[in-house]
Amino acid sequence: MITTDFATGSPCWLDLGAPDVAATARFYKAVFGWEFEPFSAEDAQYGFFKLDGKVVGGIGPLTEEGARSAWMIYFRTPDAAVTTEAVRRAGGTVRVEPMDADGEGRMAQFTDPQGGQFAVWQPGSFGGVDVVDAPGALSWTELYTTDAAAAKEFYGSLFDWQTQDMDLPGGGGTYSLITPSGLPPERMHGGLMQLPSEALALNGGRPYWHPVFGTTDCDATVAKVTAHNGTVQMGPEDAAGVGRLAVCVDPSGADFVVLAPTEG
Repeated sequence: MITTDFATGSPCWLDLGAPDVAATARFYKAVFGWEFEPFSAEDAQYGFFKLDGKVVGGIGPLTEEGARSAWMIYFRTPDAAVTTEAVRRAGGTVRVEPMDADGEGRMAQFTDPQGGQFAVWQPGSFGGVDVVDAPGALSWTELYTTDAAAAKEFYGSLFDWQTQDMDLPGGGGTYSLITPSGLPPERMHGGLMQLPSEALALNGGRPYWHPVFGTTDCDATVAKVTAHNGTVQMGPEDAAGVGRLAVCVDPSGADFVVLAPTEG
């Protein structure tokens, strides 16, 4: 489970790049009940997503020409500059050099050697999202990659993640569970899975991370997604020991998963 004590290497923040911030905010309000709150009165394009007054993520306009709309997941680091150099040594690419965020912290964005984009957050006055592991909030993170072994080596060199492989039912392949360094299995925060490039058409055949959001009723949430011009890539379907889930895509093309976890 993801918690808000944000151990090193655990997901602590996520934001969405959208071609139309107002329209995208309306979609997520309809699906999850999130309210959009601008960071400042001077700039209504960047802001928080809030659920019952608690921050669950952020949103802003796309800033890179040709970029697709997507969720960016930020992992906690004690030093963004040190992590940036580690990314370079391990063969990754630095997309955004470490930069200050108005005293709230420092961030940097990267691409792993296979092409998956991710980011890190070094907290200052702002630690990250207010709520996790709850309906309408981040509950898991997932990487679809073309080379699971290489991805485990790369991210392990950055965050010292512990991984545990499990076979998916029906010959569906291997899924690797991720836990922050030195923490027990109940602190697992995500997983990674190897897929052929043709299965990654959403991102032009390149690997990508996406968030998993909790829900109390997967089918009802999926109905809201499709009713508001989103689409469904997979599901809803039951995953033994996990819950009922579906892979969804918002109207601008950003993918996410909704999961109603198995009780107990």
